[in-house]
Amino acid sequence: MKYRTFPKTGEQISLLGFGCMRLPETGGENPRIDEEEAIRMIRYAIDNGVNYVDTAYMYHDGKSEVVVGKALKDGYREKVLLADKLPVVFIKEEADQQKFLDEQLRRLEVSTIDMYLVHNINEAYWEKVKKYDTLRFMKEKQEEGIVKHVGFSFHGETPEFFREVTDAFPWDFCQIQLNYMDTELQAGVEGLKYAGSKGIPVIVMEPLKGGKLTDVLPASVRAYWDGIAEKRTPADWALKWVANFPEVLTILSGMSNFEQTKENIRILSDADANALTQEELDVIERVAAEYNKLIPYSCTVCKYCMPCPVQLDIPYLISLRNEATIFESPEKISETVKSFVRPLPSTCIACKQCEEKCPQHLPISDIMAESARMFE
Repeated sequence: MKYRTFPKTGEQISLLGFGCMRLPETGGENPRIDEEEAIRMIRYAIDNGVNYVDTAYMYHDGKSEVVVGKALKDGYREKVLLADKLPVVFIKEEADQQKFLDEQLRRLEVSTIDMYLVHNINEAYWEKVKKYDTLRFMKEKQEEGIVKHVGFSFHGETPEFFREVTDAFPWDFCQIQLNYMDTELQAGVEGLKYAGSKGIPVIVMEPLKGGKLTDVLPASVRAYWDGIAEKRTPADWALKWVANFPEVLTILSGMSNFEQTKENIRILSDADANALTQEELDVIERVAAEYNKLIPYSCTVCKYCMPCPVQLDIPYLISLRNEATIFESPEKISETVKSFVRPLPSTCIACKQCEEKCPQHLPISDIMAESARMFE
């Protein structure tokens, strides 16, 4: 495993971080985390050099923190930096901040959190941060030793807003979404470079765009990869593109099965900053342009939009809408929707609660109406 230096402490941080938003689940109508497999994967990653584990209050409806706590028993807690996040979305009064932190410590069964982030900062939630004096709270918890390092995860709309947040507090680190398709989305490469100029190390999330850069390979995209002499998997190209930036401290991958865990460890055990050639970077840029041309809606399946008041599986319906365009197969998708999808997209009541929570700022109610017209 490759490591990079956390400037504040000199600690060596694994280039691969284990993101616990997409842990393996059991099947059935009401899936839950497959705890045994999730623990096996997390511990295998740690045994093979990963020393950064990331979770959040709402991941897997609150069960991710519980499973991570179990995985870090038996001496594993001392081997990692544990990251968790204050759920700004749920804060309704100042006292809620302590309440959520206490609950997270109980779920994780720990007394301290190494890397604590103000979660999902966008323009609306930033106003809540100011209203409830969240930055003071974070500083106090750090001074008490309950939280070791304070950061923020960013889902705002512009690099300009990212700079505002970055300059508002002496952050130890920050977390942004970055992949070769989203170079100008949210903070983007511009934000990455700005954080680097301020000496703030960057944690990268969604390097594979929720699996979109590996799960779906349109023929035109596959042709680009096949045209390169050096053969790599799509995950290899995507992760090494992020690793190419020296400002990146660690790359979070939300691994859902054991094979993904092994592959990601393999890839980031052989990745360095500034290692890609200009020819390789040019091909990746062409692939990004092709994907961006084909994919109408850039959902990362983070599930922040869930639960839906009328029980729609929003991420799945968006993925079907995208696939219909990518593979030019609306008729085939329509058969799937009519036979197996319930509720149907026409069930959407356009309440837009999901749109308020979506980090990608997608027009979800419009997408549901579009899907209803296309599939039903």
